Amino acid sequence: MGIKLVSCVGNKDLCRKFKKLYIKSFPAEERAPYFLLIDRAKKKKADRFVAVDENGDFSGILYMLKNDGIAYIFYLAVSKEKRGKGIGGEILSAMKEHYNGKRIFLARERIEKNSGNFAERIKRREFYIRNGFTDYHDRFIREGIVVYAFMGIGGAVSREEYETLITDWIGNFLRKTVRLEIIEENTEEYNEDI
Repeated sequence: MGIKLVSCVGNKDLCRKFKKLYIKSFPAEERAPYFLLIDRAKKKKADRFVAVDENGDFSGILYMLKNDGIAYIFYLAVSKEKRGKGIGGEILSAMKEHYNGKRIFLARERIEKNSGNFAERIKRREFYIRNGFTDYHDRFIREGIVVYAFMGIGGAVSREEYETLITDWIGNFLRKTVRLEIIEENTEEYNEDI
């Protein structure tokens, strides 16, 4: 199909589409303040992309934190009308090409039988595995009040690397007020139902 990633920095129409899908796709407890996403992308601490197909049609969003050695898929969503057509995989392919040579990781919802979207969580995990990502079963990511499963491609990311990336993105002041960390323990509390 030919998905391209286009920066929406400086393009009001693309930024509106990004924001609308961002708000629709992620629950409030998983969303960073939107002004922070904009500010950090303007300061080149993150990349804020929209995905467009060969006709220029809006297909999805991708927000990446990055530094010299690693890239973090902070947000990825496909527009509702484009879902189930391979667009998510194409976005990941374009992203891997863009960040070639970097270790790439993500935080995804843990698979818990008592969650309201158990089947959806299984599908998401399978999607990432089909696209080359591996579970890091001994590590989890806590962001605010939510603990996520940790997946990556290209090699492991250490706690120190994550903390450096996050601190660079969020800033020292906010870093002290929001709990953001890699948890390196596989306890009953964090285990997944897989």
